[in-house]
Amino acid sequence: MKKRIALIFTAVLLLTCLAGCETWDRVVKDTSSSVSGLKRTAIVYDQNGNVIKTYKGKFDVEINEYGNKVKFDVDGKRVMINNAVVIVEED
Repeated sequence: MKKRIALIFTAVLLLTCLAGCETWDRVVKDTSSSVSGLKRTAIVYDQNGNVIKTYKGKFDVEINEYGNKVKFDVDGKRVMINNAVVIVEED
């Protein structure tokens, strides 16, 4: 019985300590983003710095391992961008 109480106390203490750190905040935000998406604005620029297109909505952004493709879904439509500069901001 004492071991169970000690284990519960340790788990609660650990979660309390983690709740105040930036790493924990990032984990919570990443989880929220993966589950329901975040309100974001994605602006696509050409190589000269001119705006090609702006996307606004609640979406999660995926970037491939090479960093040259960005993928997200807006209003039920999949958007895939290759070899362009994309800046994504949270609203």
